[in-house]
Amino acid sequence: MEAIPKIESALVTGGAGFIGAHLAKTLALQGAKVRVLDNFSAGTPENLRGFEKHIEVVEGDIRNALACRNACRGVQVVFHLAALVSVPISIQDPIQADAVNIGGTLNMLMAARDHGVQRFVFSSSAAVYGDTSVIPTHEEVLPRPLSPYGVQKLAGEHYAQNFTNIFGLQTVALRYFNVYGPNQNPDSPYAAVIPKFISALLEGKSPTIFGDGEQTRDFCYVGDVVRANLLAATAPSEKACGAVFNIAGGRQYTLNTLLQMLQSVMGTQVTPNYAAPRAGDIRHSGADISRAEQLIGYRPATNLEEGLRLTVEAYRKA
Repeated sequence: MEAIPKIESALVTGGAGFIGAHLAKTLALQGAKVRVLDNFSAGTPENLRGFEKHIEVVEGDIRNALACRNACRGVQVVFHLAALVSVPISIQDPIQADAVNIGGTLNMLMAARDHGVQRFVFSSSAAVYGDTSVIPTHEEVLPRPLSPYGVQKLAGEHYAQNFTNIFGLQTVALRYFNVYGPNQNPDSPYAAVIPKFISALLEGKSPTIFGDGEQTRDFCYVGDVVRANLLAATAPSEKACGAVFNIAGGRQYTLNTLLQMLQSVMGTQVTPNYAAPRAGDIRHSGADISRAEQLIGYRPATNLEEGLRLTVEAYRKA
C-alpha cells in the first residue's frame, strides 16, 4: 500500500469510542498532534489506555457549540465520529438523536469553518440507503433511510456538502458498512452483531439472530476504516472534497454464514436462537466500493476470516 501523507494535527470527535480510539491511536503513532473530544456517554477511557499520554483528551459534548469551537483551535483536520450510533435509540428517542447527530454535526462544521480547519471528514453510515434493491449499492443510489438515524446521517452529509460549496470548507463523507474489530462493546443492548456473537460464544451461550439469519451484511474491519479516514483526509481536494464514499469490505455474508465462520475460528458448536426481526433493520446490505478505490485509493486489507481471528484474539485477552 502507498504511504499516506502525514497529518500534522487532528481532532477526533468521539475519539474514546470504538472507531475513534483506533483512529486516534494510529494518528498518534504516526506523529500527529492529536486532540480527542468525547463526552464519554459511549466511549471509555479504557479505549485510550496505553497511548493517552500521546494525545490531548477534552471531555465535552458536541451539542455545546463552545466546546466544539475550543476543540477546533489549531487543528488541521477534523475527523467527526461523535454520534448517537444506534438505530433503536433513534427510533425510541428521535429528538435526542437529532440533537446529537444533526445539531452536533452542524456545531462541528461551524467551528471547523470559523477556525480555518483544512479538511473535515464526516463519518456517515450505510443506513442512509435503507432497504435498497440495488446490491451492491453504489453512491448514486437514491437514499431512502428507514430510521431517524439514517435520516440524521444523510442530513449530516448534505450539511457537509453545503459547507464545501458555500464556505469552501473541504469536507468528505464516508458511509461505513458494518464495522467490527477489537474493543467494540458487546454489553450495550444496541451492540453490533459481531461483538454480541463473540461474547455469547465465549460464555458458551447461544447467540440471538433477529430474523431467519439469511439477511446479508458487508463487514468492514476497523483497521480498514481507520485507513479510509486517513486517505479521505489527505486525498487531493479535486477528487475527494464534497464527495461521499462507501467504506466496506466489498463482499456480503449472511448472518448464518458469519456465525459459522466465528464458530470455526473459536472452535465452538452452538445452535443460535432465532427471534423476530427488529424494526428499522435492513434485509440486505452490500457495498460497491469502486468510487473509493478510484478516487482516494481505498482497498480493504483485512478479509472477514482474518478480521474475526484478530477480533476474537483481542476479546480473549481483555
